[in-house]
Amino acid sequence: MTILDMQALSSIELMERHAAHNYSPLPVVAASAEGAWITDVDGRRYLDCLAAYSAVNFGHRNPEITATAHAQLDTVTLVSRAFHSDRLGPFCAALADLCGKDMVLPMNSGAEAVESGLKVARKWGAEVKGVPEGQANIIVADNNFHGRTISIVSFSSDPVARNGFGPFTPGFRSVPFGDTAALARAIDDNTVAVLLEPIQGEAGIIVPPDDYLPNVRALCSEHNVLMIVDEIQSGLARTGYTFACDHWGVVPDVFLLGKALGGGIVPLSAVVADRDILGVLHPGEHGSTFGGNPLAAAIGTTVVAMLQRGEFQSHSARLGEQLHERMRGLIGAGVVAVRGLGLWAGVDIEPTLASGKQISLRLAERGVLVKDTHDSTLRFAPPLVITEREIDWAMDQFAEVIKGA
Repeated sequence: MTILDMQALSSIELMERHAAHNYSPLPVVAASAEGAWITDVDGRRYLDCLAAYSAVNFGHRNPEITATAHAQLDTVTLVSRAFHSDRLGPFCAALADLCGKDMVLPMNSGAEAVESGLKVARKWGAEVKGVPEGQANIIVADNNFHGRTISIVSFSSDPVARNGFGPFTPGFRSVPFGDTAALARAIDDNTVAVLLEPIQGEAGIIVPPDDYLPNVRALCSEHNVLMIVDEIQSGLARTGYTFACDHWGVVPDVFLLGKALGGGIVPLSAVVADRDILGVLHPGEHGSTFGGNPLAAAIGTTVVAMLQRGEFQSHSARLGEQLHERMRGLIGAGVVAVRGLGLWAGVDIEPTLASGKQISLRLAERGVLVKDTHDSTLRFAPPLVITEREIDWAMDQFAEVIKGA
């Protein structure tokens, strides 16, 4: 056993002993990364086809983003919201413009953005719609994934996320994803919002029927209900559009953003909406010490500027066609189905062949990193800086693994 092998084992053993077991990672210990590649402590390189669940959309250590981070580290990183900073205003203005909205509520993690969106919807319902105190309901979709806080798992249909964590937060109704009729039946006078992923990520990259989101938009407008869209994984160029909603020409009332917004460097999330919605918040009603900190705001401003250029959206759309074409070529040869948009794909493996976890382990042995979900589904979400050649190489490895399973 080499010293490097021992270093990897030591890192994993320390984590197993001292870190809570809330994840089941692949046995790869990252030591450095650049672009679409990760290098482990043994010096072996892996093509990252997960991109930290879309948090690394712009590649590991993107030069433009890291330059912003280095510069900001030399000035100020945190003052809390007790004072103003010179970075927060420009960030909020830029992000609001990108979304076509008036205001931004900056937070940190994606789950914080979702929780903040739920609070805003309930406050809006009480103050603007006139829903009696404590009577508001929010409609969500079956098999959703919006995070793992108590309120969020309260409306999860995943037993792993829910079991043992009750009692749960009331006020949520779940209907089948993609079923407009079920959604219409669930709306009543006390409904304040509909919360949806435009494409369900953790469920296996589930793309709805083309008429679904436009119909949701129409129902929400008809019943004076906020349409809240969780673009934390699907947004910021992942699907070939700035937002996945753009694919269907739908503009929600509220955007929930995160992951890639922080450039793969810092946690940064946001609720983005017009003044008549976010204006219901007043000092003391909601906050976050690190939310909108100068370091994150500077990085977020650079990320928005990169998105305004459109190059990542077009790259994702063009290379996404290549990725999906290669994957569809494996249907019937170990692959059952392929779904997704842009550089985001869910691939169902023939269950009798191997589990998704087994396939991901075999791919890691060949230098390709992906992650399984729901037993027999693999998710592919490489950094948007991946090249045509790298996609072909990854798909060659995938084909060999499927063939040998």
